[in-house]
Amino acid sequence: TRFAVVDAEVEKLYGQQIVDYFTARGIELTKCVINGGEADKRSGAVDTILDALCAYKLRRREPFLAIGGGCVLDIAGMAACLYRRGVPFVRVPTTLLAIVDASVGVKNGVDYCCAVTDEAYKNRVGSFYAPSACLLDPAFIASQDARNISNGCGEILKLALVRSADLFDLLEAHGRALVDTRFEDESLKQSGVSSRIIDLSIQIMLEELGPNLWESKLDRCVDYGHTFSKLLEMVPGADIMHGEAVNVDGFFCVVISYLRGYIDMDTVNRIFNVMKSMDLPTNSSDLQLELAWQSCKDAIEHRHGEQRIPLITEIGESVCVSDITEDELDRAIEMMATFDH
Repeated sequence: TRFAVVDAEVEKLYGQQIVDYFTARGIELTKCVINGGEADKRSGAVDTILDALCAYKLRRREPFLAIGGGCVLDIAGMAACLYRRGVPFVRVPTTLLAIVDASVGVKNGVDYCCAVTDEAYKNRVGSFYAPSACLLDPAFIASQDARNISNGCGEILKLALVRSADLFDLLEAHGRALVDTRFEDESLKQSGVSSRIIDLSIQIMLEELGPNLWESKLDRCVDYGHTFSKLLEMVPGADIMHGEAVNVDGFFCVVISYLRGYIDMDTVNRIFNVMKSMDLPTNSSDLQLELAWQSCKDAIEHRHGEQRIPLITEIGESVCVSDITEDELDRAIEMMATFDH
């Protein structure tokens, strides 16, 4: 027998095929189906998995599967860490975002609603707990809608901006076609462009996270786009996905880099055009001074006393800064309004 945590969306598309796969090999599969939206990323979802594991009577060294998007992988990883103080699990990411982001590294977690402050905090409760393996199948990408493909491209573009001019060039040349065809453009597949973009993204993540798995070093270029996006995602009723919020944050930081003299306007426009070509949002009505300044305060708390906000100095290069001021944020927000978002 085998146990699997399955994303509700994956269950709709592939539920019977997954069962048939195991049945054909003489294996009885027990599934725990959970919702994979940000609103569902709460401790209650972890409890649902723990209840199912107890009922299944999972053994101490018996791995279970986590099949789904990033939220489901985070929730399942948290449950794996807690059950019997740690059982093995295997990640099977099924979205572009999860393939290039959640598949790499050892972090798991859920959002937390605090009874004292009456606020919700993104990924406030979690663990560092590595999967036994991660199985990647890009064929899943084609089952996603265009918005989800763009959402995944938000994380890929983030990596390009801070680490790889080559990756940026690929997105600049082919991003539009990849979104339109859901990474299924035949010429791009045959030329290796589609797989190169995914492989390069994962390679960058592995290179950045590998030597710093437990985040003993808090100056991390992969935190680009993850300073202001956290609060943007947690605004009640906000219709914004993770990669979209990362991109809004990322363009805001591009503007800050320009105002600091790190990059010129040609670079700003080039980045803006690539973002728009992949249908990524570049601004949000929720990105106001109060939220931006609170994000900086939260960064100081989360990154142990300093902002440590990554800013690009050119495409593919970045530096972490800790001296962004409230006035600087205000000027950046004013400049954001001048673009045709």
